[in-house]
Amino acid sequence: MRLSPDGKFALARSEERLHVLAVPARGGKMLEVGVGRAPVPIKSLSDIGVDYFGWSDDGQTIYWSVGSTYYSQALKDVEWVEPEKEEAKKDEAKGDSEKAAETAETADAADVEKAEVKEAEKPKAYTSRKVDIAVPRDNPAGAILLSGATVLTMADTGVIENADVLVVDGKFKAVGAKGSLDVPKGAKVMDMTGKFITPGFVDSHAHWPNWSRPEVIEEQFWPFIANLAYGVTSGLDVQTSSTDIFAYQDMVEAGRIMGLRAWSTGSGVFSDTAIKSKEHAVEVLTRYRDHYRTKNIKAYVTGGRKTRQYIVEASKELGMMPTTEGALDMKLDLTHIIDGFSGNEHAMPIVPLYKDATELMAKSGTSYTPTLVVSYGGPFGENYFYAHMNPHDDPKVNHFVPHHVVDESSNRRPWFRDNEYNFTRVADSAIDVQRAGGHVGIGSHGQFQGIGYHWEMWALGSGKATPMEVLKAATIDGAHIIGHETEVGSIEPGKFADLVVLDKDPRQDIKNTQAIYRVMMNGRLYNDDTMDQIWPLERKLPAFWFADEAPDMAKK
Repeated sequence: MRLSPDGKFALARSEERLHVLAVPARGGKMLEVGVGRAPVPIKSLSDIGVDYFGWSDDGQTIYWSVGSTYYSQALKDVEWVEPEKEEAKKDEAKGDSEKAAETAETADAADVEKAEVKEAEKPKAYTSRKVDIAVPRDNPAGAILLSGATVLTMADTGVIENADVLVVDGKFKAVGAKGSLDVPKGAKVMDMTGKFITPGFVDSHAHWPNWSRPEVIEEQFWPFIANLAYGVTSGLDVQTSSTDIFAYQDMVEAGRIMGLRAWSTGSGVFSDTAIKSKEHAVEVLTRYRDHYRTKNIKAYVTGGRKTRQYIVEASKELGMMPTTEGALDMKLDLTHIIDGFSGNEHAMPIVPLYKDATELMAKSGTSYTPTLVVSYGGPFGENYFYAHMNPHDDPKVNHFVPHHVVDESSNRRPWFRDNEYNFTRVADSAIDVQRAGGHVGIGSHGQFQGIGYHWEMWALGSGKATPMEVLKAATIDGAHIIGHETEVGSIEPGKFADLVVLDKDPRQDIKNTQAIYRVMMNGRLYNDDTMDQIWPLERKLPAFWFADEAPDMAKK
């Protein structure tokens, strides 16, 4: 809550709305009120949510913002809603439940619609302005040919031995047999004989929290760089808890900071949004599409099934992709699939999945990102990898991740016998969904930035999955799940030039995904051990602010 400069009014946020209250002081103290039933004059100003709000210096104007849109309203133009009379309150407290029920049952829907139209036709007292700041997109100029590698295109062209990959101005221009491409004069040629190239990895359930300083945009955001160093070139953060991510995304796309393609849902839609109808759902989701400019939303425990269906219907109307999760409730997961959510996050809580469940998911089009590092029904899979991979003493990990984060994540982990883990059984059911024609993704859940994504791949490949099935989930299927399959996920002309060059064949052992030689994102080639740019510019990555935290690995 924020008081006006003269202390006579207050702004409060509740149920994703902004309210202004005329609150009198009593005995020098502000009267505490609830905006749901305030005993003072009150007015709701925003019906689609609010990110920031405040008063002008003179207290005569209220301002607020939603995504990239700025709103303001003069205090004098507020049409106050008076508090209920005491007599009305007493009558309501007594309640006539039978009469209320009868009224609710017999209400004329047409009259309700007319009232909504009439309300919509009222002139708005506020003014709004979309804030558009145009800057050039990062489009690196130049041509480079990566020659002689085995290329796993993850497209219809399949695997091409002894291949050439041509990148021009940040996008794939062509891929084919060595010597078969029309290479522009002056193109940089790099010999990749004996190497293996895959598309850049796609994290379909990421989280990139700003641990250090929320609402302060860092010029060297280590979660982005750590993921990029491990070949994760794009992803979707499903529920960010803040709007910081949109600024980070813009800065990456403008070339202002180094990072992966950071798409996101923004803050999730939860039960406190209190969606009451399909029309209300459209209003709420329009906030994301028009003001945050994202087509992805995360709806999590939003209410009853009817509420969830409102969200699906509104998403379809607005051209958006609603993903969700089942909160360890198998029946809830199944209704998500039946009702048409585009994605279901986290593992189904029951394994194995039988044919009816796998085919339901596959044929419905609902994608599945099981996040095995936090799999349900058993110990989190990440604990297995902390114990067996020892990231605490990994020099590359400590170069890109603050050592205090490494300590907090890897020290004093709970210990389990290997046979207690269930992530392999969950993985096998996920592969059944993929084999039935469904889309399965690799989601690291932000548990451990960078190498944690590979743990998720290895967990998916720990059972009956083939390495190529795992790579399919990590690339083209992941791109489909987050709605960007026309831009990333495979090596084919017209897509962003995102790729990973490996020293070892991942088809022989999925753990070879860690044998990274080079990473390319947006046509820029990096040394994965240092993230120094190699081409088209030679540019050294400045030291991280936490560089002095890292232990001297040479002494170990």
